[in-house]
Amino acid sequence: MLAMDVVDTLRHQESLATKELDDDARKAELVERLKRIYAGQGIAVPDAIVAAGVKALEESRFVYTPTPPSLARTLALLWVDRRRWGLAAGAVALALVLGIGSYSYFVVGGARRTAEAARIEITETLPANVAKLKRTALDEAVTPEAKARVGEIAGRAEAALARRDVAAVKAGLTELDSVVATLRDVYQIRIVTRPGERSGVWRQPPSKSSRNYYLVVEAVGADGRVQPRSITNEEDQTTTTVTKWGQRVPQSTYDTVARDKQDDGIIQMTRLGEKRRGDVDVRWTLPVQTGAITKW
Repeated sequence: MLAMDVVDTLRHQESLATKELDDDARKAELVERLKRIYAGQGIAVPDAIVAAGVKALEESRFVYTPTPPSLARTLALLWVDRRRWGLAAGAVALALVLGIGSYSYFVVGGARRTAEAARIEITETLPANVAKLKRTALDEAVTPEAKARVGEIAGRAEAALARRDVAAVKAGLTELDSVVATLRDVYQIRIVTRPGERSGVWRQPPSKSSRNYYLVVEAVGADGRVQPRSITNEEDQTTTTVTKWGQRVPQSTYDTVARDKQDDGIIQMTRLGEKRRGDVDVRWTLPVQTGAITKW
């Protein structure tokens, strides 16, 4: 231990020690100087111990010399520091697992779930909806014409199912839903005969020599209330929801109504047509033509 202390003292006076050790003739003087240093500290050091310390310094004893790099050294260091490296490796492995899991769930799994949802929609959900609406519409339909209309619409939707055309199937469902609402409608088409309001108008199309005749009408429900209707104006092809419109009629129908009103200013026969439950079309009391106007 004392020899090690001598070496440590020499290290703290490295410039002196290096200089003295380079000259063998002055090693004795170095030994004496070391003895004086220890004597000043109240420590008696035998000459043999001092000489052994000097020799140890020359031989690089008590000095740690790192092992040169090698596979064995690397493996040994990894083993010594295995806890820290294990935590790091675990974190990397966890990140990889989470990353792969997220990709699998959100990307691969998402695509699979989307495909499965689309399969269920076209093979289960939409067919069930088409069948249900078809049954409802047929139950509401009364006339052969109404049943034929339902069959036509349902047939288009079923054909779209067969070719897996989702957009066309949904369009068919919308149409079936609309025809069910139409079948349930009940109202009368009545000619407007209130004071200060016109009951009929006529138009002179620029490209025709003959006139177009219209009776101003409204749809009145079973409760006596006027029902708004979606009407397409044949003059500009715009469709709007209105409470009254001009229904195109032959001149003979127009003249008949005009004569009725001219008698006493009142139209006795105001009902122009009737929409019954279970029908898809209005049953007209007087002859009418296809076409309507919403402005006059």
